Amino acid sequence: MCAGDPLLPTYLFNNYTSAENVPGVGQRVLESPQVAGSSAGPFPARPRRYPGRVRQTEFWNLMRAQFGDVYAQSVAKDYVFGNLGERTVERALADGVDAKVIWRTVCDAFNVPENMR
Repeated sequence: MCAGDPLLPTYLFNNYTSAENVPGVGQRVLESPQVAGSSAGPFPARPRRYPGRVRQTEFWNLMRAQFGDVYAQSVAKDYVFGNLGERTVERALADGVDAKVIWRTVCDAFNVPENMR
């Protein structure tokens, strides 16, 4: 195994200056990055962001249930909603608008039945 091995991804070797420094080949091993103030390991715990909000997975499940797979994607990409600041669903999600607000806007614009809201 060496840094020029075509079967190994190059990102494995980006932090090393030569094949002698690659873990398993040389002596030096780079440590995992530690986050300041973290005692749980090398990666911080993700904060829970969804109290009272609709997760995007649930939003997309509702969109697919109402419109079907293909048309749901089309509505999200092509339809501009005035209540979302003249944005599409995709743009509004990318801008951080709550999925619940977006779903209510879609429901109003397309007269989604009450049992789907």
